[in-house]
Amino acid sequence: FPSHDRTDSETGQMILSGMGELHLEIIVDRLARDYKVAANVGKPQVAYRESIQSSAEAEGRYGVKQGATAQYGHVVIRLEPLARGSGILFENQCAEAVIGKTWLPAIEQGARESLQNGVVMGYPMVDVKAILIGGSVDERDSTELAYKVAAALAVKSAIREAQSLILEPVMEVEVASPPDFIGEYRDWE
Repeated sequence: FPSHDRTDSETGQMILSGMGELHLEIIVDRLARDYKVAANVGKPQVAYRESIQSSAEAEGRYGVKQGATAQYGHVVIRLEPLARGSGILFENQCAEAVIGKTWLPAIEQGARESLQNGVVMGYPMVDVKAILIGGSVDERDSTELAYKVAAALAVKSAIREAQSLILEPVMEVEVASPPDFIGEYRDWE
């Protein structure tokens, strides 16, 4: 069943995916009948996602001093909702003089990792654009880790302000029927 399964890297379990409980029951039945595999089947779970309804802007600042070493990162990030199916986008609208290109990969990584868990129920975020719009640099103390943490803090804060919501899976269905079985045609759109 290569198109229906994946292995969870943490537990080693094979996760079967389907379009509903009946579909999953049929797959499990085929495993038992055709392949003689007795599977321990858990309760089906829905693959929810989270998104945002409005734009929001937040500042993330991370500064730590431990003895002689210090770390500093400061960013301002705006989140904007995207059309369904767009995924996660990151964009830099910050002048290079404000935050140099050196820190951009760490900022993007921090933002993307932060979007892996939403704030409503912890499901992955989708259809969100994270835009770096500002920040600052400390020539001595700026580090990649500090910018990664600052970006994550800014994104989490912006998500809370952006009216988060839980998305349920939606499936598009096309129904085909012979003309003999269709009544009078009406344009429903």
